[in-house]
Amino acid sequence: MKSIFSHTLRARRMAVALTLFSAAAMLGVGQPTHAAPLKGAPAPFDKGGVKIALVNYLSEGDFFQAYEAGAQKQAKALGIDLRIYEGRQDAAEQREQIQQAISLGVSAIIVNHGLPESLKDVVQRALDKGIKVVAFDVDLNNPKVPQIEQSDHDLATLLLNQAVKDNGDAFSAGYVYVAGFAPLDRRDAVWREFKSAHPQVQEKARFGTVNNPIAQSVANQAAAAYRAHPEIRVVFAPYDEFARGAKLAADEAKLGSKVRIYSADISTADIEAIRAPNSAWVATAATNPAVVGAVSVRAAALAVAGEGLAHHIVVKPTLIMRDDLVKNDIKTVTELGARFPAFRSSDAASAAWIPVAE
Repeated sequence: MKSIFSHTLRARRMAVALTLFSAAAMLGVGQPTHAAPLKGAPAPFDKGGVKIALVNYLSEGDFFQAYEAGAQKQAKALGIDLRIYEGRQDAAEQREQIQQAISLGVSAIIVNHGLPESLKDVVQRALDKGIKVVAFDVDLNNPKVPQIEQSDHDLATLLLNQAVKDNGDAFSAGYVYVAGFAPLDRRDAVWREFKSAHPQVQEKARFGTVNNPIAQSVANQAAAAYRAHPEIRVVFAPYDEFARGAKLAADEAKLGSKVRIYSADISTADIEAIRAPNSAWVATAATNPAVVGAVSVRAAALAVAGEGLAHHIVVKPTLIMRDDLVKNDIKTVTELGARFPAFRSSDAASAAWIPVAE
């Protein structure tokens, strides 16, 4: 999960939106990729014209910008006409957009995050129409819907092990969490196990919100938590917008040398925040969002082609330390990929006929 809410980002997305056809803008559909035939591919990709919809719930921020870019690049390599719908954290709008994708006659739908209770029936409607569905980081509890996910267990475990390495196994912690989102719930399960195994770790404050702008809303909560519990030395914020908010509050209170923040996900903007002088944000565990976007499109393509697909498609995370970013002068996700090859690519949901996205 990830998003960076800023005036700059909003302005950039607004500028992009102005370039879209008016009909597409009314539907919330991204610029389609040309659906060309793919030589040597199984049907229907050998003939071209394959439409796939990417229907988002969370759609703001660097993570989702990179996720969409990776999805678009892989779609282009496959000759897929990829239609992107922006859900804007609105469950009703996301439902309507899935209905629009069904009406459009797509071959597959990628559901990117969302609230399961609002999606299960409309996703079943798509399946009943013969449309393939894959889901990223939302558990639809449907055996016909493959689940694409970051290894949230590995991600949270990497972070919490590092927190113990840095701080010992006795510390006061703040925890940022919002229930109901599959990746956060899976990370929360690890946090509960961790606390049970480390009884001297005391959770002093729990807070979190996905209200826009997320980072600033969390910053307000974190500031109150820091004031109420000055003994907090570790913040477990397993979503980078949460970490951004916790860092903003730590910066404001001049706690950069006293509080350590451990988060998830990564973007170039995150790297800048982590590298900042006296930053409290010391570690993150992440997959490459562009790689996850590409994996999502490949999984949808395999489903459309009728090829075997595991129900759980997992992309492994990498632990990224502030000290490593500074020491190696890493400033961008591209430079990070050059330093950590495992971060650069994934063989999940691959096949010989699927070209590598360039």
